[in-house]
Amino acid sequence: MNSISVNYTLKFELSFASNYQWTSCGKCFNIKTGRQIKQVYNNGSIGYSINGKFKSLKYLRTQLVKIKVVKCPF
Repeated sequence: MNSISVNYTLKFELSFASNYQWTSCGKCFNIKTGRQIKQVYNNGSIGYSINGKFKSLKYLRTQLVKIKVVKCPF
């Protein structure tokens, strides 16, 4: 059996739902489940389903926050 693993570097997260994070290439992941979230087209706007509700990209871009890197002293 063959297996392939891919690593992504997460750069941004949502201010109101920190378990949804984005990579520098624009892919969205749910960190709790470890799944990639797909973009959805709904009523003329493109966005994601965040916590079961549709949020447009225009709204989500205003809510993105850069992830703070905490350096461990050990």
